[in-house]
Amino acid sequence: MNDGLAAVDWLGRGWLLALAFSVAVLLLAVLRKPCRHVFGTERAFQLWLLPPLAMLASQLPHAAVAPVTVFSALVPTLTSAAITLPMPAASLNAGSWPIWVLAWWLAGIAMSLLLAARAQMRYRRRLQGALPMSGLALPCPGMRATTADIGPALVGAWHCWIVLPVDFEQRYSDVEQSLILAHEATHARRRDGWWCLLGRVLAAALWFHPLAWWALAALRHDLELACDAAVLRNHSTQRHTYAQAMLKTQLTTFALPAGCAWSPRHPVTERIAMLKLRQPNALCRRTGGTLVALLAAGLVTVVYATTPIPQANRANSHADHYTLKLDLALDGKPARLHATTCLKPERYYTYTVAESDSGQLPPWRGRFTVVPGDNGELEVRGEVSGGSLAAPSYPRLRMRPGQHGTIQIGQQARDKQGQLVGDHTIRIDVTPSIGC
Repeated sequence: MNDGLAAVDWLGRGWLLALAFSVAVLLLAVLRKPCRHVFGTERAFQLWLLPPLAMLASQLPHAAVAPVTVFSALVPTLTSAAITLPMPAASLNAGSWPIWVLAWWLAGIAMSLLLAARAQMRYRRRLQGALPMSGLALPCPGMRATTADIGPALVGAWHCWIVLPVDFEQRYSDVEQSLILAHEATHARRRDGWWCLLGRVLAAALWFHPLAWWALAALRHDLELACDAAVLRNHSTQRHTYAQAMLKTQLTTFALPAGCAWSPRHPVTERIAMLKLRQPNALCRRTGGTLVALLAAGLVTVVYATTPIPQANRANSHADHYTLKLDLALDGKPARLHATTCLKPERYYTYTVAESDSGQLPPWRGRFTVVPGDNGELEVRGEVSGGSLAAPSYPRLRMRPGQHGTIQIGQQARDKQGQLVGDHTIRIDVTPSIGC
């Protein structure tokens, strides 16, 4: 498939990705606080499964659909104009916009990921000189930072460490130390570093979407609340001490894309307020987990069912072969090329034609693809370049099988009275049909 059509296909997938993400995040924004108060913060955090699942469902391949009806060869001829003449020269560049938009999107992703990697490396550089800590019952290695403004934190996703500030023993009491270690150990056991990394990658993929950055901050906040709730399930009588430990912890200003650190993005006042809420019992948590699972399954089903079938999939599922009849005329002269070709799957349903005898103009080249459209129609997609065209053009025609359509692109010159004085156009008459 040509670059222009491939770019359009990628942009279509990106649009579905952003749409599924938007629906899931808006639903999550409505439900997260009610779920937090009814079923607990741990169940509310599980709602963050919705955005990645919805995005995955929007990209899943669809099953083959029923074949379209093969129309009779006696279908009457229908002529349609793909582009109205005369065509302004400025519009000739419109065909390349999908490639530029795709390049802009990918450049934004690369820049966002680069900034995240730089922030992670900056945090890691702050840990230079940190010493390993022994004698702690932790699920991953512990390290003591060289300054008081680094830690407590869980750093990393693949190989994570629990980082403690240099004055850990002096700043916190024994009970506070045990609670902080329990908090960071819970982060490590729950693999929360992976959640932070996933959130940052999705935000990079949708860097242009305001909801993506709101969701990243809200994800980190809900992650801390869920971790607090998990710790207090085993230390329910030490809520006051736990709150004191929060207040003694310095808020670091260093970003940590892959990891969990105390920062201004985690409002301590709200976390302390959540400590006062009654913890839901086991039955309530199980009920909340079941409802979240049903909600996720329902959302995935709806997104998958409402996602349109990609044209490439339709082409493979509706028919094995297409016939394309093509007549070519240059510069307003009678047709000089007549071709009928069978488009097969191994040729990606594409027909290529080139014309080098164009007088003083450069040679031109065309590629034409047939894919099924809606309501039993066929769509002819083209990429035409060279000749009098300043930039590639991507015309499209949609018609019934056996019907006739006309693609005419280029420039015509007319005098003040509207009389045609120059014709530098390419006229292509196409007739697609099913089967060969």
